[in-house]
Amino acid sequence: MSDFLAEASEIQGDLVAIRRHIHQEPEIGLDLPKTQAKILAALDGLGLEITTGKALSSVTAVLRAGKSDKTVLLRADMDALPVTELADVSYKSQIDGAMHACGHDLHVAMLIGAAKLLVKNKSQLNGDVVFMFQPGEEGHDGAGHMIKEGVLTASGRKADRTYGIHVLSSAISSGVFTTKPGTMMASADEIHVTVVGMGGHGSQPHTAKDPIPVAAEMVSALQLLITRSFDAFDPVVITVGQFHAGTKANIIPDTAEFQATIRTFSPENRDRIKIEAVRLCESIAKGYGLKAEVKVVEQYPVTVNNDVQAQFVGKVAAELFGNEGYEDMPHAVAGAEDYSRVLEAVHGSYVFLGASVDQDFTKSEVNHSPRAMFDDAVLYRGTALLSELAVRSLNEID
Repeated sequence: MSDFLAEASEIQGDLVAIRRHIHQEPEIGLDLPKTQAKILAALDGLGLEITTGKALSSVTAVLRAGKSDKTVLLRADMDALPVTELADVSYKSQIDGAMHACGHDLHVAMLIGAAKLLVKNKSQLNGDVVFMFQPGEEGHDGAGHMIKEGVLTASGRKADRTYGIHVLSSAISSGVFTTKPGTMMASADEIHVTVVGMGGHGSQPHTAKDPIPVAAEMVSALQLLITRSFDAFDPVVITVGQFHAGTKANIIPDTAEFQATIRTFSPENRDRIKIEAVRLCESIAKGYGLKAEVKVVEQYPVTVNNDVQAQFVGKVAAELFGNEGYEDMPHAVAGAEDYSRVLEAVHGSYVFLGASVDQDFTKSEVNHSPRAMFDDAVLYRGTALLSELAVRSLNEID
């Protein structure tokens, strides 16, 4: 068997260079031509079957081992965020208003490293490996687009297993992996509400139909809904992040609008809250003689790890890095992921990797912060784990 930890350590310098090159030229959304070009250049000469996306700048690479019809899919997201970087690093973003504030540059580098190691150790693979480099995770459903374009069957048959890593700039010690069986991350949807009333003079509200207090009541009522209608042990989170109404203090506007994010941890509550939230807002508006136009914008489903595969990831991580290199994840987090779409279709597991630059990770800036920093010393660890998971899983698939 290969010593993937040692082999990954040997290419750590290359992984850092790739990561920092990508970090300096972040791209947002589904169209990431510069990032795609960097990935293609890094994979050149490895003998992989490579295809690029039609609706997005994705890269799908297939490593053929030829020993069986089994397939494992390894995934990394590629896109950045619309954030101006304030982190004090030598490889700071050179693009105004764009930053790899969620560590996707590290994900790409780790997956490129895994491709290099698995090509080198191709003889140990009892099946094929699909490397999924995905744009548009940050709200653009890149995974959904890639699934439509056939990434799950890129090897000629549907993948049997899938694994992916996400780095965290805080929340866990650097170099430590963590995951859990079952629900790992929440679903994410939005509710957009427009309360339609009738404008008028602020001194004579009785002659108008003021939408602002009605919309404000909806904001409060949504919080009451989740605390009185949903089980606290299967939580729902609703946060209103936008509220817009009016142009001047003494003018009652025709409309008031707000938007909220909805997070749930089970498919059942996801379905239910979308119905209940709409009913509540419409009923409140009707009670005051106004109208509510309510739209639910569906985004990402709950991220659910296969129980057996999550335990497998934990076992492999502990064996590779020692018990100090792996911790059981105590509970799910309310962040959301479009990798959930892959996990809905293929048995597998997502895993977090601590990449804090501080000895006390609780003092580190969180993912998405303009000051977020990620310790690229962990890159070889991610590469080693992905490589080990690919080899072992292909040998264990029935």
